Amino acid sequence: MATPRRWLGMALLLLPLHAGLAGGQAFFLPWRQPQSCAATQYFDIATLSCGQCGASQTKGHRDTSCACQPGFKIINNNGGSITCEKCPEDTGGVTQDGWDCIACPYELTAEGKCKCPINQILVERDTNGALLKTALCVQCDGMEQSFAAPNDLNNRCIRCEPTFVSANKSCTCHNPNILTGGLCFRSLGNFPPKETATVRFGKLLYSNLTSCQALGNMCVMNMNILNTGSTDACGLFQYVYINTVGLGTVHSVSFWRQNLPWLYYGDQPGLATQVLETTPFPTSFTFKGTNNNIKLDFIAALYDAGGNFLQWQHLEDGIFQLCPDTLTRLSAAYTFGTTYQQKCKISVSKILKDYSQPVFYDVFLEYHNDEDKQQYLWAVPVLNLNLQYNEVFVNKGSNMNSWLLTRRIFLVDTLSGRENELGNQPRIIRIASEITISIRLVPNTQRGSIYPPLITIVYSDVLVQNPNTENVMVSFSVSYEMNQSEARIQTDIALGVLGGLAVLWSLLRTAGWKRRIGSPMIDLQTVLKFLLFYAGDLANVFFTITVGTGIYWLIFFKAQQFVSVLLPLPSQEDHFVAYIWCAFLLKIIQFLHLLASQLSIDIFFIDWERPRGKVLKAVEGEGGIRSISAPVSIWRTYFIANEWNEIQTIRKINPLFQVLAVLFFLEFVGFSNLAIMDSSSDLTRSPESYIAPSSRILRYGVSAAIWLVIAIIQIIYFSVFYERFVEDKIRQFVDLCCMSNISVFLLLHRCFGYYIHGRSVHGHSDTNMEEMNLNLKREAENLCSQRGLLPNTDGQTFQISISNRMRQHYDRIHETLTRKHGPVRLLNSSATTFEQSTKAYHTMNKFLGSFIDHVHKEMDYIVKDKLLLERLLGMEFMEPMDKSIFYNDEGHSFSDVLYYGNESVLLIFDLLFFTVVDIGSQSFVLAAVLTYLQQEIFRFIRNSIGQKNLASKTLVDERFLI
Repeated sequence: MATPRRWLGMALLLLPLHAGLAGGQAFFLPWRQPQSCAATQYFDIATLSCGQCGASQTKGHRDTSCACQPGFKIINNNGGSITCEKCPEDTGGVTQDGWDCIACPYELTAEGKCKCPINQILVERDTNGALLKTALCVQCDGMEQSFAAPNDLNNRCIRCEPTFVSANKSCTCHNPNILTGGLCFRSLGNFPPKETATVRFGKLLYSNLTSCQALGNMCVMNMNILNTGSTDACGLFQYVYINTVGLGTVHSVSFWRQNLPWLYYGDQPGLATQVLETTPFPTSFTFKGTNNNIKLDFIAALYDAGGNFLQWQHLEDGIFQLCPDTLTRLSAAYTFGTTYQQKCKISVSKILKDYSQPVFYDVFLEYHNDEDKQQYLWAVPVLNLNLQYNEVFVNKGSNMNSWLLTRRIFLVDTLSGRENELGNQPRIIRIASEITISIRLVPNTQRGSIYPPLITIVYSDVLVQNPNTENVMVSFSVSYEMNQSEARIQTDIALGVLGGLAVLWSLLRTAGWKRRIGSPMIDLQTVLKFLLFYAGDLANVFFTITVGTGIYWLIFFKAQQFVSVLLPLPSQEDHFVAYIWCAFLLKIIQFLHLLASQLSIDIFFIDWERPRGKVLKAVEGEGGIRSISAPVSIWRTYFIANEWNEIQTIRKINPLFQVLAVLFFLEFVGFSNLAIMDSSSDLTRSPESYIAPSSRILRYGVSAAIWLVIAIIQIIYFSVFYERFVEDKIRQFVDLCCMSNISVFLLLHRCFGYYIHGRSVHGHSDTNMEEMNLNLKREAENLCSQRGLLPNTDGQTFQISISNRMRQHYDRIHETLTRKHGPVRLLNSSATTFEQSTKAYHTMNKFLGSFIDHVHKEMDYIVKDKLLLERLLGMEFMEPMDKSIFYNDEGHSFSDVLYYGNESVLLIFDLLFFTVVDIGSQSFVLAAVLTYLQQEIFRFIRNSIGQKNLASKTLVDERFLI
């Protein structure tokens, strides 16, 4: 004979290989409350709908079953609906269990059952279980030796509470003793307060329906584990499920069998994709307005461990969040678009106290049908990561096709781990340590359509040893996601296109650089220079893409009413953050390259001043004097050198104001709240409200937008107002050169640089105040020639492209200047060294002056305008072969060797530094502080090394640079 276990194994082996899911099947049902059922209906806990009671029946006292009318007995009961039969006239009453008719010795209750006087028990059956013809009312012996009293059901005499015996020597509590909480205490003794109730255990009477629910609960507590041939609770449930196929389904859901709880989506993995991605949720969601669809109205059907239906309860009441918090913050989890994260430690003692009995949840998402004006419920699937199918954790992988979805869950199980007695402390408790509700947006939706939500849950087993000192970490989160593949493709396409353009632009710049250094050969230095140019250009590409992406998400996510986009998940943001890091690292390379170029420029101040008269000078060794030309003052050169030193690090923006203004708008005005991952666009948030985590993309977009706006405003103010009406240090420097009769010769590359023509139109600048004022007056009244290099022109600034011959001659003289590896120290240098350096200085001054005056025909130059394309590309098409070329430069582009002319590089570098620090620390304040510190550090380096280079190249002693 086959054993039950073998029969069960055979039944499991005969399970269908795959429970098919009809295309587009929807998992919804009308929402019914138990109280909404009519007087002749009961609430079916298996179908979550109202069922019709039969003839001579009424709704039961718990609304979840039918009851026979008084005078009728039960002849059939399947757990919900029953069959009743009228009792004979000579009996009149019904037994307490409702299954038999009986005559009553006294009066009847409202339900038609026998009722005995106080302190008497009702006896309906003999000791062998035979039904009595007439019920008996028996007095319990409460005197000494027996001390018996009726139990809570009034059907047995049991020994009364020990407190009655010790206080009164009987089963009654007479004065002056005190009765409280079902216990009797002497008036002089210590006793519990009246609010304390005694704990009693009653007998659980399961019907078929509740038994099936209880079996399902046991399977859920066993993690819904399915193994072929298993005889555990889940195996038994599957056996019952297969053998009740004739009962039909509930609400047309193929997985929901009549009278059984709905536990699985199919009997094996493979249906998750169809469940989660085939049929969108019937209603749409919005971010703004008074529409009810700004909230996710989750609701759960609650069951106790015995399978009894408890109630419907909304999740926004906080029933899913184990971490304590205010109801306002707890309910914020279900505001559509709000990314919710909650994590805390809970003591084991609190868990044991608050969750002494497990509660089971069937979760639905409620929605309103505009067509029939009815409320419906959509079943929410569960992904239990602890589930095993044939001893494999199929739900832990990312492949949706291998998932096996389930329905019912619990939060805490303190029941299964109790040993020997139910009253004992559990040795192990099982708790839902991680719960995540995932909302996925339907691709290309414009009206906020979503797929059915998914609850992902992880259970942890906790060994209970010392509940008062042990803690459990739990978390609850709600995440939103959409298919980012299209956005990713568009970003990659933009990166590819702009990256290709960056390569072409870098090649052009490298070719221009090769022309400027006068070397046509391609060597290692050329490749290195190309990579440096490409690093800067590619940094701009990454910066453009990231800023555009950040601002796009900021505008389109926060400003939308009908939801069409959702923010990338934190894991999806990693790709975006990698772009930011690429931009930052490449921008560091560009910035350091720029810094190195500026700190190694060749510069010389050409003094046009000529001696005025003769002076007598003693001749050493000859004992006589002779007449020589009056010396020219060096102070004008020192003055111009100091002015140049001061303008090396001026910028078009105020760095300190920039940082403080950005921080003010982010932290004090509240723009940082726009980076929060919720649907609100408010700049201020209530302290009582829930503050969602920040999105790294939104933080970057907000901070970048504010940084750029404030910087652009500063640049416009500086260029339009400050430089025009207050001071323009670049143009003032050109004017000072002219007034000081000193020109500036700059070489940024070997054969390319800048020239500032500072030759005074008055012939002399080393004069007194009266003559200086007179010269200025003559110039203001156009009584002298113009300042330009060419006659009758005002052009004083030029880009210069010098010939190789000119550069070689310059290098020969310059080598003498720098032979001693730095400027001559006036106090500790030998006279010979000083005289040699002085001679070299005068030689360079004379050579450059004669070069400007066209003295050297073999090294002559021409002056011309750049072509439009040359100006746009920032390069020169004509190579200086025999003659150097001076290009008119009205834009004062010599500032390219200063901070002033590279504001865009500095601005982007500062912005990227600020955002990288913020992304890493999630603190705008720390980012602002560190950004200002790095600005000051690099400014100090630029000033210090630039000052040394200036002293080295111009022979201006560093002690005179203040």
